[in-house]
Amino acid sequence: MPGVIWLSHLLVVLLPEALLGAVWLGATMLFWCQAPARSRIPRAQKRREEALRRMAALAERLRQQEPELDPKPILELPLEKLVQKLLADELSLESVLCSYLEEAMKVHQEVNCLTDFLDECEEQLQALKKLKKSERGLLYGVPISLKDVYDCMGHDSTCGLAQFLEKPAAKDGVIVKVLKAQGAIPFVKTNISQTLLSFDCSNPIYGQTLNPQNLKKTSGGSSGGEGALLAKGGSILGMGTDTGGSIRIPASFCGVCGIRVTGYRLSNSGVASAVKGRKTVITVTGPLAWDVESLALCLRALLSEHMHRLDPTVPFLPFREEVYSSNRPLRIGYYESDGFTQPSPSMARAVKLTSRLLRDAGHQVIPFSVPRTEYAFFHLFLGSLSADGGASLLEKLKGDIVDPSMKNTVTSLRLPDSLKRFLAWIWKYIEPRVSQGLETMCGVGTPKKLWELHTAVEEYQQEFIAKWRSLDLDVLLSPALDPAFFVGYPAKTQGGERICGAFGGCAVHRFAMGRGTVSPVHEGGGDLSQEQDGTQVIRHSSSWRSFYILIQVCSQCSFLLMNTRSTLFLLLLEAHQKFSLLSLCVAA
Repeated sequence: MPGVIWLSHLLVVLLPEALLGAVWLGATMLFWCQAPARSRIPRAQKRREEALRRMAALAERLRQQEPELDPKPILELPLEKLVQKLLADELSLESVLCSYLEEAMKVHQEVNCLTDFLDECEEQLQALKKLKKSERGLLYGVPISLKDVYDCMGHDSTCGLAQFLEKPAAKDGVIVKVLKAQGAIPFVKTNISQTLLSFDCSNPIYGQTLNPQNLKKTSGGSSGGEGALLAKGGSILGMGTDTGGSIRIPASFCGVCGIRVTGYRLSNSGVASAVKGRKTVITVTGPLAWDVESLALCLRALLSEHMHRLDPTVPFLPFREEVYSSNRPLRIGYYESDGFTQPSPSMARAVKLTSRLLRDAGHQVIPFSVPRTEYAFFHLFLGSLSADGGASLLEKLKGDIVDPSMKNTVTSLRLPDSLKRFLAWIWKYIEPRVSQGLETMCGVGTPKKLWELHTAVEEYQQEFIAKWRSLDLDVLLSPALDPAFFVGYPAKTQGGERICGAFGGCAVHRFAMGRGTVSPVHEGGGDLSQEQDGTQVIRHSSSWRSFYILIQVCSQCSFLLMNTRSTLFLLLLEAHQKFSLLSLCVAA
């Protein structure tokens, strides 16, 4: 008996020490597991500082060649005019590149939008100068910015993840090659949200990108660096990517124009992604610019046989000029709410006003209702996005710092499936949408269920197509996620809010509608009110003179009838000018 008592006392003394030792050992092992990824971040930050110094040095060298250069007239030129002057040798390549280098550095100082400088732009400029006039491309001499994820030889494509650092691309991606062949000069890479799955623009490597219209707000994501740089004039044309709003949301938040083209319309080869292999929710490439004409010019350059040769998986479907230049009246569907989320008051008003203007311009405007929105968002979009239960995403975050914009999502994904289901059962009676979100995070479970999910997506697409055809629509007008959120606010939202700007990228990504937004448009007058997120919004008076509205539309192109896909894009419509710009959705 005394021996048993002695043994019990010994266990009481040693057990806490053993537990503390195990905790210490686990923490040490965890630290050493994480150290290799995290340790790359300071080196990456130092490389960016060095790259920006080289950028400043190049700008200084170019400035010395033309000491009397006034960049303002160059920076004010729209893309088409800039290209015309470059092709006619009315502007030198050096003066244009110098102007945008200097302006991009100024913008970066204000909003933190750059991740890298592409030193090879100087060498490319010299190569372009040797071309004959007949060899010059559609984007001859145009400085162009690229989202961080576009592969450029010798540079990292990070996706905001430490694991992707110090793995420079072995060659340029297809889009970059085509742009260079058309004479464009990629000169910087821009910031993104960590994993590209947040509509904020922040990551532990390069930090938070701010909205140039309001430095207390985010520029949107994941192509937020592009949106901010373009909005402030530091670039005239940029390339982004979009899965669930990553071009459209920054365009909306920052007041620029962007196009999310149909899946597989442009090459995705040489574009990094945090999670590859998704087949029902795909990522697509697309440009951002100041106006629709610039988007059209970029698409003319990209939709080439050259791209098809570099990536045969992309069908050769050239830009249809005759459709873009057409002024025929269109049948335009519209809705003010998708029945799942409510747009901000400014967005609802913008849709009404734009519908009226379109009707007055001679177009037919037809009410449209989105079929089964909640089902499509939770079961099809989120279900496809989290089909593996988040395993691939969590693997990419091993050893990394989780950005605040992703912390809620990552924390939920890391919960055991049994706990997710238990919490989903509890939330079912309190907040059903939270419950559905937790259920989808468990993944589909088996290959059979994954195939069933793919089948459900195809069936929904056919349902949407049938509704579209029954109304014989050309395009669809809808509200956008807007106004811009304050920094940090996207991390607080539950999944439902994202549908306001992202639905076109979900299960109906190959056919469905898009979103639209209104940018600051007022010339005096109007009353100041406040949106739900605290945004101060000017209510528009009856002056239409400077009324601009962003519309994201989906086209029913003739090739859609051949069982291919339509185009989804964000369109800048000038109410006081021609409405034929809507034809871009069909031409592309």
